[in-house]
Parts: sequence; structure tokens; C-alpha cells
Amino acid sequence: MSLTLEDRLAITELISLHGHFVDDGRLDRLEELFTSDVVYDVTDFGQEPMLGVAAVREAGWALGAANPVAHHVTNIVLTASADGRVQARSKGLGVRADGSCGSVSYDDTVVRTADGWRISHRKISPRRTPLGGLAQT
Repeated sequence: MSLTLEDRLAITELISLHGHFVDDGRLDRLEELFTSDVVYDVTDFGQEPMLGVAAVREAGWALGAANPVAHHVTNIVLTASADGRVQARSKGLGVRADGSCGSVSYDDTVVRTADGWRISHRKISPRRTPLGGLAQT
């Protein structure tokens, strides 16, 4: 499968909208980003994967003031699969209210639905070690 320029722009905007919706407290709009049965994998943070948009929304509200005040996404790379899915890899920066910052990698599976492109699987991995933890040998 080959992605058109329009597909690339739509998927990039989809991934970018996540930070706007979360930072604005618009968790009621998560259906515009995710499939209803999304798997939101946060196992690298010691938590169970969340299943479904409602679980993602509830987790955001439960985190409350501990949520970052700003989510930024960058370095979006898209790879089309023969089955019509798109693998999207991007970097995320989260800024907390105290000014501290954290970095993650997002690994998303994006699918075309009747309502447009949606994320069906997202794995979030914290970036805690320079050079991916690799050392020169």
C-alpha cells in the first residue's frame, strides 16, 4: 500500500491533535483520535494496557492535576503496510506544571475507518536512557 500526500497529512494531524485535546481537557473528543476498541499500552510505565476509548478517557480524568500541562509531538514517521494499516512512530515531550519535562516514543497503528484515520493501538515508551541504552562496544 502506498500513502497519498492527503493520507500523510491526515495521519500527521490525527497524531498532533492528541496533545491539543488532552491539554485543553477535551477528553470528550477522543473518539476523533482512536478506534472504539483502541489498545492504549502503558505497560512500560508499570500499568496494564487500557482497552477502549472510555478507559483512556477515565484514566486521563483520574490522573487529574498529575497530567502534563503540555503534550508536544514531533518526528512523525509513517510506514504503510500491505494490509492497509499504517505504522506511525513519533516522539513526545510532556511538560509538567513545575516545568520538568519527560520524553516518550509513541508507536501507533493507524487504520482507515468510515470516519477517517484512527489510532487502533498505541504503545507509549518512556525515554530515560541516552542512545536507547546502548553503549559503544
